[in-house]
Amino acid sequence: MKIGIVGYKGRMGKEIKDLFEEKNHEFVWGYDKDGEYFQETPQIIIDFSLPEVFEKTEDYVKKFNVPLIIGTTGLQDEQIEALKALAKDVPVVQSYNFSIGIQLFLKMVDFLKDKIDGWDIEIVETHHRFKKDKPSGTAKMIKESLDKDVPISSLRLGNVAGDHVLYMANLGEVLSISHRALSRRAFAEGVLKSAEFVTNKKNGYFTFTDVI
Repeated sequence: MKIGIVGYKGRMGKEIKDLFEEKNHEFVWGYDKDGEYFQETPQIIIDFSLPEVFEKTEDYVKKFNVPLIIGTTGLQDEQIEALKALAKDVPVVQSYNFSIGIQLFLKMVDFLKDKIDGWDIEIVETHHRFKKDKPSGTAKMIKESLDKDVPISSLRLGNVAGDHVLYMANLGEVLSISHRALSRRAFAEGVLKSAEFVTNKKNGYFTFTDVI
């Protein structure tokens, strides 16, 4: 696979580039704050950058007519709608979290949500000091899975790759579900699975749940 990465000099971009090259795929195109790197036309574009770069990503996907894997957090509603429109022409995989563990977390939430009426429920998420959006996209996904208006607490500490805890309590007991990403490798592995998933797709809007 010949890949292009928007945000290829960032933390997640470097992790993705390293993993794909380790698996014998080739990095041939990139876009970052310093401009465009071009070796040849990519077969797929991966975007883990910032919402303000979204229009650039959209333009390049249209220009190259290739699939898009996007994990950018903090996207606005109109940007999600633009992705769905783009998916009519090319395959798009959009998720705020590409770890398999979080998918299992969401499955547990789906199982529990109808059994905890009247319980106190809160979400706590912790990420590295450089993460700009609060709350995290993953915390929002957990909240959406609960179908309830649940408070979210956000901590920005050190170099934490990503911790999410869902607390549920009644007057006699506390139940919690937690997920900790030990490194960004967990997310990069999910991106690789997503890239393999869209290889033979002509178009369509997918989430990482569809990939798994």
